[in-house]
Amino acid sequence: MDTVLWVTQAIVALAMLASGGMKMVTPRDRLIERMGWASDFSANQIRFFGIIEVLGGLGLVAPPALGILPILTPIAATGLLVVMAGAAVTHARRGEKAMIMAPVVLGALCAVIAIGRFVWVPF
Repeated sequence: MDTVLWVTQAIVALAMLASGGMKMVTPRDRLIERMGWASDFSANQIRFFGIIEVLGGLGLVAPPALGILPILTPIAATGLLVVMAGAAVTHARRGEKAMIMAPVVLGALCAVIAIGRFVWVPF
């Protein structure tokens, strides 16, 4: 089970680093062209979402890999679950049904990581 959780943590971390990194460096106007939801938020809010995703992604793998406060991993997973729930609600409110699946799946994986690291196989 530990290996399954590590693989899941790595997959979600990569997704968060890619998604968050893109939100941090891509200008808002370009994001709006590709993602309609960006028009609902300011450039600073979008950048903040990106920073949160990057920090959450790092929090999934860095603490246990470095042996420093590994309790941060399930906490990061719980935080990312909340972020993904917010993303799913935003897409649902905008009627973007095709866009809902990614945050729902990532949120479910974050829930598995949180439960796994809090209960099943804690560090």
